[in-house]
Amino acid sequence: MRPSGYFFNNRHAERQLFLARAAIAVIGTLILAGVLVAQMIHLQVTQHDHYSVRSKDNRIRVLPLPPTRGLITDREGRALAENLPTYRLELIPEQVTDLEETLQAIKALVPLSELEEKRFDRAWKRRRGNFNPVPLKFRLDQQQLARLAVNQHRLTGVSVSAHLTRHYPYGASTAHIVGYVGRIDQRNLESVDPSNYAGTTHFGKTGIESTYEDQLHGWVGEQRVETNAAGRQLRVVESTLPIPGEDIKLSIDIELQRYAEQQLGDKAGSVVALDPRNGEVLAFVSLPAYDANLFVNGISVADYKRLNTDKKRPLFNRSLKGQYPPGSTIKQLVGLAGLEHGLISRNHSLSCSGYYLLPNSEHRYRDWKRTGHGRTDLDKALVQSCDVYFYDLARNLGIDRMHNYLSKFGLGQRTGIDLLGERSGLLPSRSWKKERKNEIWYPGETLITGIGQGFMLTTPLQLAHSTAILANGGSGYKPQVTLGKNAEPITAVKIPKRHLRDVERSLHRVTNSRLGTARSLSENHHFHIAGKTGTAQVYALSQNDEDEDAEVREDIPEHLRDHALFVGYAPIKDPKIALAVIVEHGGSGGAVAAPIAGRIMQWWLDNGSPSPASKTPSP
Repeated sequence: MRPSGYFFNNRHAERQLFLARAAIAVIGTLILAGVLVAQMIHLQVTQHDHYSVRSKDNRIRVLPLPPTRGLITDREGRALAENLPTYRLELIPEQVTDLEETLQAIKALVPLSELEEKRFDRAWKRRRGNFNPVPLKFRLDQQQLARLAVNQHRLTGVSVSAHLTRHYPYGASTAHIVGYVGRIDQRNLESVDPSNYAGTTHFGKTGIESTYEDQLHGWVGEQRVETNAAGRQLRVVESTLPIPGEDIKLSIDIELQRYAEQQLGDKAGSVVALDPRNGEVLAFVSLPAYDANLFVNGISVADYKRLNTDKKRPLFNRSLKGQYPPGSTIKQLVGLAGLEHGLISRNHSLSCSGYYLLPNSEHRYRDWKRTGHGRTDLDKALVQSCDVYFYDLARNLGIDRMHNYLSKFGLGQRTGIDLLGERSGLLPSRSWKKERKNEIWYPGETLITGIGQGFMLTTPLQLAHSTAILANGGSGYKPQVTLGKNAEPITAVKIPKRHLRDVERSLHRVTNSRLGTARSLSENHHFHIAGKTGTAQVYALSQNDEDEDAEVREDIPEHLRDHALFVGYAPIKDPKIALAVIVEHGGSGGAVAAPIAGRIMQWWLDNGSPSPASKTPSP
């Protein structure tokens, strides 16, 4: 047994223990140092390029520079869509210590709508970093700017910056053709190159703004800025300027556009005017309309509800998408089809007693004139718009021959105008009904198609287009809203000159003779007009009602009254304008739509600018 105090007195044992522990410590230290050196070699040599780039990214930030949107002007260079410098109220998160207190201080100086507050709240929650400003109010007037400037010393984190905002000087007058831009969304980004829209806040939603979005937008630039560790910008290192969007000149004349609007007044309807020599759109009116400026920075719930619930549908583009029965405005085309197929001649006539009967049928297909027109040839049928004459002609033509001939004038198909959303209308045929409804075609449906009723539907643009083809002697051009392009010819209709002369003479008498349905146009005009009135039936009177006259129709509520239509061109010898006018629930085409058309044509021939000859190809 070892004596007490052995370990305390054995210095040799203590020394050995110390040396062992020291050796372990040295070995551990060398191992750790080796690991550290290996890691340093890995970071500074093997991974040098990777971490060098990451370090630079922390120091240099690339910011997009959105391009300036191109302008839209009318044919005379008057701005229809422009970019106005505006001042925007913004908050910088880094500098705002108490958000609620700051907002209350701002509201004491500048009124904020509920929509602006909700939009700011969403933007504040989605903000990227504390140094990117968050917009609160997009447009400040001079008084608001002054109040903010005076109180700037107590508004920490609040700044005012200059920006360009889209503006439409003519408001509702161009809403349905120029369209508008709105805040960009994910759906918009799916149709474009997202990298080119970095920093862009607005996107073309309708009209020309949408159709020519790529050209109007331009190409994004970039700015490389140096930042500190906290993300604050220190200096601009390098900049690549953005490429501005292209300016687009339209073929419309804004003064003609506004004049046409004035002629429609408070009625819902449409006016489409074309240059038959090249297809240029001179006026494109759809009423009622709306102020496109409401949509630029976000329309309020109240304003959108008001527009969306309006029974007259101001948001609906009637000229492009409205589909109406053309009524008697197609009778001249049906007459040409009869001449083309040798079913009638200029002198062919029949007796009109006020109604038409199919063989073995007692159903009366009434004429608009209850007492009938008596002995009627093609000229009288067009001048006085005799329905019975065209019932008989349509029956002899048959629906398929009538369909094939009218389609040559662009009916039942899109014109190809450079606007998105055009509707095709409907030109019925035997095969169409079988395919769409799985039903046979009835002879009575052929009769009413011959006077532009039944299944048949046309847009105001189509009616103007078909009228332009007729005015041009059978040569057609695709309607176009933008200038700077060569007119694009489409398939021509081969109309024998003698047939065209006969029909054109009758269309002149529509507006010039004592019995013409548009005889009021013969007054106060220094040029000759070829035209055709139409009344598109909205409400069908009972078959037993033998007193279909003005008194009966006066009892019909306004929203069920017939649409008033007119198509025409002038001057006859060298047409420079062809148009279609539709007045919804206006009643008589001759009494309502024709005078409007006459005044519009006169204004253009007196005041309009000629089309560029270099852009008008030979027919």
